[in-house]
Amino acid sequence: MSRENVELVQRGFQHVERTGEFTREGVRPDFVWNTTTFRGGMRPRVCVGIDETNEWLAEWLAGFENWSVELEEILDGGDRVVTVARQRANAKHGGPAVEMRFAHVWTFQDGVLTRTEM
Repeated sequence: MSRENVELVQRGFQHVERTGEFTREGVRPDFVWNTTTFRGGMRPRVCVGIDETNEWLAEWLAGFENWSVELEEILDGGDRVVTVARQRANAKHGGPAVEMRFAHVWTFQDGVLTRTEM
């Protein structure tokens, strides 16, 4: 199942970059998105469900234009997948371009995404 988990995470990154929203594919309805360990992030929060996760993501993206995310590394840990990614953007109200490198731990149960921690 781990190869499928990796592929789901890869498709998820592509979906977020393309749409600005978290995918519903292969994700439990009570999925947890935990940003409380995200240093430098705005309003650390634990989101439950895709709708709350997309609200958080929309708040994050609202300050940027020309935003992109690049998946740099992906580590297959079976029921856990670790990603290292880089996002780049321009501040919406001027200022220099910004770049941030960050990591996620994606947790799966029976091939379904249950939790992500930054």
